[in-house]
Amino acid sequence: MTHARDTALTTAAKATAAAWIEANLQRLTEWHTQIWEFAEPAWREYRSVNWYVERLRDEGFEVEAGSGGMPTAFSAEWSNGDGPTVLSYAEYDAVPGNNQAATTREQPAEGLSRFAPGHTDPHSVLGISTLAGLLATQHAMREHGVSGTLKYTGEPAEKMHGSKVVHGIKGYYDGVDAIVSFHPFYMLPLCNTARWDTQCGAYYSKVYTFTCDSAETWQIAADPNSPIPASHSAARAPGANVALMQMYTASRVMQDAMLPSVGGWSISDAILSDGQATADNLPARVARIQFSWRTPDIAMAEHVLTVLDRNARLAAEMAHCELNDRWIARSRPGRTNHVLAEVLYANLEAIGAPIYGPEAIKIAQEIQQNLGLEPTERPFLAETEQLITPQDAERALREHMPAWQLNWTSDDYVEMTHYAPTVRFYVSRPALQPVPGRGAYPAWVMNALGGIPETISPTIDVAGNTVAGTFLDLLTRPELLAAAKLEFDERSAADPMPVLLPEDFEAPIDLPWPDYRGREDARIW
Repeated sequence: MTHARDTALTTAAKATAAAWIEANLQRLTEWHTQIWEFAEPAWREYRSVNWYVERLRDEGFEVEAGSGGMPTAFSAEWSNGDGPTVLSYAEYDAVPGNNQAATTREQPAEGLSRFAPGHTDPHSVLGISTLAGLLATQHAMREHGVSGTLKYTGEPAEKMHGSKVVHGIKGYYDGVDAIVSFHPFYMLPLCNTARWDTQCGAYYSKVYTFTCDSAETWQIAADPNSPIPASHSAARAPGANVALMQMYTASRVMQDAMLPSVGGWSISDAILSDGQATADNLPARVARIQFSWRTPDIAMAEHVLTVLDRNARLAAEMAHCELNDRWIARSRPGRTNHVLAEVLYANLEAIGAPIYGPEAIKIAQEIQQNLGLEPTERPFLAETEQLITPQDAERALREHMPAWQLNWTSDDYVEMTHYAPTVRFYVSRPALQPVPGRGAYPAWVMNALGGIPETISPTIDVAGNTVAGTFLDLLTRPELLAAAKLEFDERSAADPMPVLLPEDFEAPIDLPWPDYRGREDARIW
């Protein structure tokens, strides 16, 4: 009798949540456009976070702005009495150099350079979709007397694996019973499905700073009586730029000496801008380079770290510089949870994959026409309108991986999986079917489709309903949470992975990351 009553409650609550999303879909899409147009890069998402904080407070949530010492993070909570605590989150960082207008031609937003930031994944729809699920769940909990607590965190700088490790270390995920992690589809076969066994792997990122603060001690000047340490008649210190270039070239040349070229590991670099001397007889005083690397496991990441640390130390010595290194991120591979994956996929299956209607098709065909292609009847990638079970997606994924490899690609949701049972799922974002003989579409096409209301709204609809349905299952069916917790405990005991950064780790918000406070500032990009 109790089971039947619980089932009826869950069914009714889900219907109420779905009706709320349907009634508010236009408003949700408008919210998405706002975040998409803010397009602020990592650690600089000031307007985006303010928008979320104000919205959540308006909806009755208690919100801590600047959570974990991160100015563009937040932690929000709303309770409807004693019961389980479930969590999801928003991301909202954009990518420098990828600005694109919400239009069918390649062009930046009005008044901006194409080198300004833009949403690529897009994280804008990640946040608004989970917010839709959160608010729909809240509405259903009120209407049907469902008890429990909703937590919602704002996670800046995902592209740098920035905030989740900090939130985790500082206790923001403590006491959570289950976490739902969403990301718009970005690679096949992970489209309209949940991850099964193969979670994302390890991610390390470090900034190496070379400082030449004592150029006068490089060697004895040709004229020891000169009051200028780097006079034109003296050999001057190589300086920070030389150290940076030595580090960069040595590390790139030695890439195949870090790890074998298997397992899908990768390394990337970025040079951070600092003020430089303009006088022709003064060495550059400071230079910074960031290396980030993705590996299937921690042991592989540590091999890369050993080589990079050695190269940095020797490059600094060669160029008469001091070296400072600083962690940006250090994430563990993810833990899977089959119980939650099955619960979530059942909700996604009941909702169905996104469907792109006549208006969306017309927009896609216009893009094809503007690219000199013959418009196709069904322009969207077939897989974006299809479901694939977690098990089938897993089998397809494993076909491209060596048998020893347990994790693939990288995303910082993995840190959450070490604090509570977590499910990671994907819903399609609009993507076009490649035309035979023409290859992939240019990157701006997916970026533009991610900002056009008619093409991105189906993602918000399906993902929001999936989050709400999963939350309501977990809040009303205690046996599901018990099973998920048991699986989490067993997996944690079988493969313990302590946190990789110290308890006093602080987010690197003070480094010279690309900034973008407003439209006027973005004109320089």
